[in-house]
Amino acid sequence: MNRVAVTGLGLVCALGNSVAECWEKLAAGVCGIRPLSDPGSPPYKFVRGAQATAFEPLDYFSEKDLLLLERFAQLAAVAAREAVAQSGLTFSGDLADRSAVITGSSIGGQFSEEDGYIRLYREKNPRIAPLTIPRTMSNAGASRISLEFGIHGPVYTVSTACSSSNHALGQAFSMVRGGQIMAAVAGGSEAVFAEGLLRAWEAMRVVSPDVCRPFSVDRRGLSLGEGAGMLVLENWDHAQARGIPILGEIVGFGMSSDAHHITQPCIDGPAKSMQWALRDAGLAPERIDYINAHGTGTQANDLIESQAIRLIFGEHADRLPVSSTKSMHGHTLGAAGAIEAIATLLALRHGIIPPTANFTSLDPACALDVVPNQSRSAALQFALSNTFAFGGLNASLVFQR
Repeated sequence: MNRVAVTGLGLVCALGNSVAECWEKLAAGVCGIRPLSDPGSPPYKFVRGAQATAFEPLDYFSEKDLLLLERFAQLAAVAAREAVAQSGLTFSGDLADRSAVITGSSIGGQFSEEDGYIRLYREKNPRIAPLTIPRTMSNAGASRISLEFGIHGPVYTVSTACSSSNHALGQAFSMVRGGQIMAAVAGGSEAVFAEGLLRAWEAMRVVSPDVCRPFSVDRRGLSLGEGAGMLVLENWDHAQARGIPILGEIVGFGMSSDAHHITQPCIDGPAKSMQWALRDAGLAPERIDYINAHGTGTQANDLIESQAIRLIFGEHADRLPVSSTKSMHGHTLGAAGAIEAIATLLALRHGIIPPTANFTSLDPACALDVVPNQSRSAALQFALSNTFAFGGLNASLVFQR
């Protein structure tokens, strides 16, 4: 079994267009959940979201390129460019064949699909834009990354709602560890601020009318966000031979299904996901120094996740910092795991735990150290990052400094 190094990181979200910019704000507890640029007509029942307002597509793509690329694919490609540049990898020869692109996306290209429905049903125009299919397909981001870097190995997209990019990272980790590939660009991307999708989330009544406040007694729901996170995973020996700085290591991956309810979580599924990730890493629960929680800010998720952590970590949970960075970059659905994986790796690398922002007072049913409002310096060696999805699909990753 091969060790799996992380040699590149790329990030675009409401906090900025680069890893450095986003990390500075994460470490400072800056909330990127702001008033929506379009409040809707009639207004949405929620007024804020974590939009990547500083991301300007024409800064990164030609107008011709943009004819083919939906926003979620644009975000994926830009994050991948940053990650690959940092890794210093050039995908040529044998490495091109032995590298992969594995991405996660929950919804794919919503804007082109919505435009098609407007033409068809509102305008009674049967002529749909000819590039609708390649723009909306969920693998558009992965395919663009493959095309840009000349990667000829496995290229595909995982769609498991909010666990999509943790599943993608886990798949890439397993393939590098098992020797099937030498390197991978893996992560996820999502662009959610299309009217139809916002109305659908509004109807679910799980979006906070102001901001998400994970683990707070007065939490009222999640805050939607958009963005992309991409990581370069590489065979450890290959990375060392190149003399490239290693940013961290993935050492364990666990996944499970609740087999319980399509939207309501239960304790067993998340607990098994964490348990199997620890088992895969060969670690006792007491070795984990930090958990980046799924932490959506909904009543059900935060309660169930807290109970699952208690179940797996026992008394160690009293000493274990647990924070939700969704309080700053929003819930980016299929991109959440990748963005939070980057936050977790940077926490390990810098010895700084990003806080749970917007926190008021702790829900007694979520009796954890949630690192409220201010980051914390700490000696960190191992960390766990959770994602739990509608459909009862759970994925957890273990990282080492």
